[in-house]
Amino acid sequence: MTTTPTEAPRTGRTPGPRMLRGLSWLVVRQHRAALLSLLAVTVLGSIWIVYERSRMKDFLDAAGWPGKELTQPTYDGGGAGLVMAALGGLPLILAVFVGAPLIAGDQEQGTAQLVTTQSVSRLRWVATKFAWIYGAVLVTAAVLSALFTWWWKPYRSVFSSSWSDGSVFDSTGPMLPALCLFLTAAGITIGVLARRTLMSMAITFIFAAAVGVFWSEMIAHLAPTRTITYPLEADMPSRLNESLEVDRWIGSADGHLYGWGLCAEQTEAASDACVKEHGIVNNVYEYLGVDQMPAMQWTGAGILLAGTAVLTAFVLWRVSRRPL
Repeated sequence: MTTTPTEAPRTGRTPGPRMLRGLSWLVVRQHRAALLSLLAVTVLGSIWIVYERSRMKDFLDAAGWPGKELTQPTYDGGGAGLVMAALGGLPLILAVFVGAPLIAGDQEQGTAQLVTTQSVSRLRWVATKFAWIYGAVLVTAAVLSALFTWWWKPYRSVFSSSWSDGSVFDSTGPMLPALCLFLTAAGITIGVLARRTLMSMAITFIFAAAVGVFWSEMIAHLAPTRTITYPLEADMPSRLNESLEVDRWIGSADGHLYGWGLCAEQTEAASDACVKEHGIVNNVYEYLGVDQMPAMQWTGAGILLAGTAVLTAFVLWRVSRRPL
């Protein structure tokens, strides 16, 4: 006697393989709002930068630049300033709204205890969160930084901000991705320690603002300075037009240096007498050149990435040793 195989009932849905499984699927589903927000920032930010670059190009072409000098020394388009302000605020926003709540929210709501009572270890769960969030932050920051660098490089002479200003230095090259990763890692670390979402966000905001102030002072220390000497009455060499001044002196023929204001705050006759008395014949200018910018940025990015690695290792060590 033979039997005819029965057909499985049709439910109207064809089962298929998921792109994500297990813990990755859980993390992406849990943080889909943050990940989708980062995707939106990447797409919309890219469109905005391309649009503003095209707008600047049209303005400069109409003005005959670079063959003709601009009637204004810099491009005064409001869009450029807004883009730089947005990129400058991106690391802080990521730290406060992505990093700080990442684990603190789970601790506060009890999700951490629920997940880690299953077959998943705390270390694996947190490491998966790091991987997805760091990857999304890195892609967003790298794309926006690359596009802004593409905009800024050929037109840097018409931007109102110089290369050494934080609005440019921290938004081009490897600096923006490194800064975003570091502050996101700092927000996550603060969240793990504070264990409360709002408290973590507030502390992270203060910390990120303090880092911004400190880092702006660090820029001048990311490369060895150069010194140039030129005659006292001569104009500053044109190659120093884009330089970052670190210090300035006046010097005698035998190489002795004096403070730049030694003879400046006097009457003309007294100033001339002061110059003769000290035998001052040269200006001495200490500076950083625009050609040093890439090396400075990679040095700064290396410092920030090392800090990111330290903070990440600390969080992973802590969660492996103590319950969340």
